[in-house]
Amino acid sequence: MTLHLVKLCVGADSVESLQAWTDFRTEQLRLAGEPVELTHTTRMVPTRNEELLDGGSLYWVIKGRIQARQRLIDIRPFTDDAGVKRCDLVLEPRIILTQHQPKRPFQGWRYLKANEAPKDIRTGTGGASLPEEMRRELAELGLI
Repeated sequence: MTLHLVKLCVGADSVESLQAWTDFRTEQLRLAGEPVELTHTTRMVPTRNEELLDGGSLYWVIKGRIQARQRLIDIRPFTDDAGVKRCDLVLEPRIILTQHQPKRPFQGWRYLKANEAPKDIRTGTGGASLPEEMRRELAELGLI
């Protein structure tokens, strides 16, 4: 059964800024001749890896709402130089817009059941091509 993670997107104030960071990081890796593999490092290591890697995604909370997701490709626990256990979440570079879903602040990440995850905004429905501010206002009105 598929399971997802949800995490606050610290440092990004919009889906566009998250996409810009993803594009920048991908280009850095390409120019350095390294494998283009997008990772997000977190301190806590998920224990339900099999469910997460069965089609799971990392859902991003931006400005108090889940707004986008990236598919999880791999989960790699490691110990850093200070002896602290950490985890690299390997993510698909493509960012998928989702319907906005309010989410209160929290630390770290949380599991998100598949039936509780917001639906994707399908390309071609008009929602994905709208400017972020307009998309947010329409979501607040319950129109998308």
